[in-house]
Amino acid sequence: MKIETLIDQINKKKSFLCVGLDTDLEKIPNHLLKEEDPIFSFNKAIIDATQEFCVAYKPNIAFYEAYGLNGWKSLEKTINYLNLNYPEQFTIADAKRGDIGNTSTRYAKAFFEELAFDSITIVPYMGRDSVEPFLEFTDKHTILLALTSNQGAFDFQTKKVNEKELYKEVLSVSKSYKNSENLMYVVGATKAEYLRDIREIIPDSFLLVPGVGAQGGNLQEVCNYGLNSNVGLLVNSSRGIIYASTEEDFAHKAALKAKEMQIQMAEELKKLY
Repeated sequence: MKIETLIDQINKKKSFLCVGLDTDLEKIPNHLLKEEDPIFSFNKAIIDATQEFCVAYKPNIAFYEAYGLNGWKSLEKTINYLNLNYPEQFTIADAKRGDIGNTSTRYAKAFFEELAFDSITIVPYMGRDSVEPFLEFTDKHTILLALTSNQGAFDFQTKKVNEKELYKEVLSVSKSYKNSENLMYVVGATKAEYLRDIREIIPDSFLLVPGVGAQGGNLQEVCNYGLNSNVGLLVNSSRGIIYASTEEDFAHKAALKAKEMQIQMAEELKKLY
């Protein structure tokens, strides 16, 4: 998907909401466990109920890998359902891959060609030759982990290297990568105060921002520091939306939560324009 399509959807829906499909059989409504594929049944219902309020979906691959082959089949059915029925939705494989060049190429083929995701999250620790194989797919987007929302982010990401915090070094160096215009970056909502400095380095890039809601991130703070002229944000909510209810009304309750966030985002966009 071209970035212009994503921007068009954001403006059309007055939303920059990404719904995280972190589907856990221990948390979905019990009545779905009788289905042939409970994970896909849950995902399909959530997608159908929330798609008018969001512009992106982000399955966290660990929640599918945990169930072996059946989990991979559920993931494949989910991405195929999205691509066939809601092709305007931006899809993110939250896989956090990254390895030596030849291996990264195989990861890229798996998620960009076989599963046909629009983007994938990448750990940049191994450097240029672990990232550029993903960037060779110029119609896709590579989302680098820059500053994450977990407490352990302070173990390394904010440590200084040559008088510069490591996450800033990642941002700066990545701009020199081939096809870097297709890079996006993960910045946790719980680190909203860092967004001002981040925008000085990458003013035009899209940021994937997890951590709003269940993890304590504040949407208004994220928007204050993170919005740019093209909006430039995808704010993810997973548990707060998809597990709004564990009863048979789960999809309806998820839609209400998604709509609530969309309304808040529309108010923030009014300030931008």
